[in-house]
Amino acid sequence: MPLKNAIILLLAALIWGTAFVAQSEGMEHLGPFTFNGIRSLKGTAVLTPLILVRRHFRLRRAAAGDESVAGYSMKNTLRAGVLCGIFLFAASNLQQYALQYAAVGKAGFMTAMYIVMVPVLHFFITRKTSLQVLTGVALALAGLYFLCIRGSFKLEFADVLLLLCALFFSFQILCIDRFADASTDSIEVSATEFLVTGIVSLAIGLLTEGVQAADIRNALFELVYAGVFSSGIAYTFQIVGQKGADPTIASLIMSLESVISLLAGMLILHQILSGREILGCILMFAAILVVQIPGADFFRSLKGKKA
Repeated sequence: MPLKNAIILLLAALIWGTAFVAQSEGMEHLGPFTFNGIRSLKGTAVLTPLILVRRHFRLRRAAAGDESVAGYSMKNTLRAGVLCGIFLFAASNLQQYALQYAAVGKAGFMTAMYIVMVPVLHFFITRKTSLQVLTGVALALAGLYFLCIRGSFKLEFADVLLLLCALFFSFQILCIDRFADASTDSIEVSATEFLVTGIVSLAIGLLTEGVQAADIRNALFELVYAGVFSSGIAYTFQIVGQKGADPTIASLIMSLESVISLLAGMLILHQILSGREILGCILMFAAILVVQIPGADFFRSLKGKKA
């Protein structure tokens, strides 16, 4: 991978990891739905100028007879954005609500479980898996035990919310894989996702959380960081950084988001995890790495019968 691409992807992971701090601090002033709603709409606003520029050049290329842009479909783009936005709404609000109770580092690692969940869910679709995926799942389950279970075998409320958050992020990724095809524009799909999440979240927040203008002003820095930097700029970094780069190496770099969230919580918010919880984080990060590294010879494909 070119050094430039690696640096850009690392910056994206850095922004996403530290955004957990902004999300946690922002709820000192705003409810989770209101914060998420405003943040998501800011993300749409940041991506809109980029969309307009890309659309301008796409029209020029189409007028010049460039066949590579002939397959673009606004209908398919909007459909993908709305459907994926429904899952993003559920995932992001579950995460935001859980941050009221969970440490930033723990939330970062448990959210990253979607990287393990996606191949597991894919198994139920294709009836195919591998020892590599099964190893990752086993490590993730062990990590969850040390991270979440204390004394009696019982998950805390925030743990359940974060697991559901990871599950809905998995659904969102599979939805993108299914509907965001060559006829769609990836940045327009993302902006539509943010728009759907923002409108629905803000509507619920206005109805249930009693939003005051002063509260929005007090949380302005956190909203700008989570909305402009995390949703807008970091996503653009991901698009640019992944161009021409090995997807496995790219995903490994971006998975550092979970480690950065842990470090940010410790350095900025002084949230200290116990030795047991740190062991859980290590095991979960190992699971993330295992399912993303290209399979070695001993990770043979295990094929089942299709339904």
